[in-house]
Amino acid sequence: MSDVIELNNEQETKKNLYDYQLADLNRIFEVFDNSPENYNLLYQLPTGGGKTVIFSEIVRRYIQNHNKKVVILTHRIELCKQTSKMLSGFDVKNKVINSKVKELPDQDQYKCFVAMVETLNNRLNDKKLNLEDIGLVIIDEAHYNSFRKLFKFFEKCLILGVTATPLSSNIKLPMKDNYDKLIVGDDISTLIKNGFLANAELYNFDVELNGLKIGINGDYTVKSSEALYTNSHMLSKLMFAYEEMSKGKKTLIFNNGINTSKEVYYSFKKAGYNIRHLDNTSTKQERKDILKWFKNTPDGILTSVSILTTGFDEPTVESVILNRATRSLTLYFQMIGRGSRILENKTTFQVLDLGNNVVRFGPWNQSVDWQHIFKYPDMYLDNLRNDEDIERDFVYVMPDSLRGRFKKSPSIEFDMKDEYQKALGEGLKSFTAIERSIEQHSKICIENCETVQEARALTKILQDDIAYRIKQYSYCIMNSTQNYKDWLFEEYNRKLRLSFNGKF
Repeated sequence: MSDVIELNNEQETKKNLYDYQLADLNRIFEVFDNSPENYNLLYQLPTGGGKTVIFSEIVRRYIQNHNKKVVILTHRIELCKQTSKMLSGFDVKNKVINSKVKELPDQDQYKCFVAMVETLNNRLNDKKLNLEDIGLVIIDEAHYNSFRKLFKFFEKCLILGVTATPLSSNIKLPMKDNYDKLIVGDDISTLIKNGFLANAELYNFDVELNGLKIGINGDYTVKSSEALYTNSHMLSKLMFAYEEMSKGKKTLIFNNGINTSKEVYYSFKKAGYNIRHLDNTSTKQERKDILKWFKNTPDGILTSVSILTTGFDEPTVESVILNRATRSLTLYFQMIGRGSRILENKTTFQVLDLGNNVVRFGPWNQSVDWQHIFKYPDMYLDNLRNDEDIERDFVYVMPDSLRGRFKKSPSIEFDMKDEYQKALGEGLKSFTAIERSIEQHSKICIENCETVQEARALTKILQDDIAYRIKQYSYCIMNSTQNYKDWLFEEYNRKLRLSFNGKF
């Protein structure tokens, strides 16, 4: 197989591969050259790195140099169609095995088949299909466990799994059990530096996730997520985040639960924004129409459940809002990756995080030791930070766009823990720290406004700062019950609004 990596073959390809893609392709063939025919190899490359392009060229070269056929497995019909189209661009004659295909009387006419995992599994188990002469099987989005059941049909084939995150979707079925080796491609920061991906500007919003429950799959349950993210406080926080940071930008909002996405849709619609909702109950035509609308609407907002995490490519997305928490590293990378496609006039995009995800997993563009995660997935998952620790360690930093509204104030800093200790040291009641905080907030509003009405309006952008200070104060007095914090939040805002009277 050594001749498949010669450069003269590369020039025959209609779509040119970048240097890093060629380098990875050659590494993959080198492993296959020196492996038995039943070897299982896993290849990692970030979302947007061009995995489909790479494995399409692998298919072309493999067929050209071997008298055997290739099967490509996907878990979504959209991915089937996209893959088939890409293969055709590489002059690979292929056939999609979808639900309409019951038998393959014409299989001798094709060297490559693209199939959905469930469809192919049903056909092979029913013995309706007999795929002959298969030498290579490529599995797209290989972290999904549904593919495992097909391995028994291809025991004498080379298997190449391709994924952005080599961490199994089922914590009890690690990928190391199915793959002999992992090849890691360029990481996100390298692809950004070399101009292949847009860089993410990450903004964290403090969210209390105490009510979230972890389900059997290791992630937060839809029921507990919907209880949190459909309440008026969280819907207001989302609206505030959008209006302050993303207004007018083409925006994707990811939710955990259909009801949440619909509530988001109604809230934004009521506020007069251009928004659509999409979930897995939408018909094919509805999905097609909505995605076409989104593509052609510069200020469009699309709120959805996890349906758009794979098989969706819209480079014009400027802002991604994570209106959910997840403990899935794969989902975290997939959601943010929807905004990372580059365009001629787009080198950055926004990520607004309303689920403490960036703190849980680290910045999207940081280096990840995938080899370690592949070998020791349990260790990685066991060491994920819990929400209580994340919230206790959270430090609120006002975004620059909001800080600009207080430009007449040389400092807006206030250390609640320090003020609490000072009050106790002076023999004063602990609530003095809250009163001093209200005074400081009142002062910076008055410094930057001309009227009482302006000052009261300005308090709206202090809500996250107020909530953070109240949380810090609650830790100090050892009373962090939700009822107390809710009461204190309302009382704080009431006293802050009253503090402007007679000051203008």
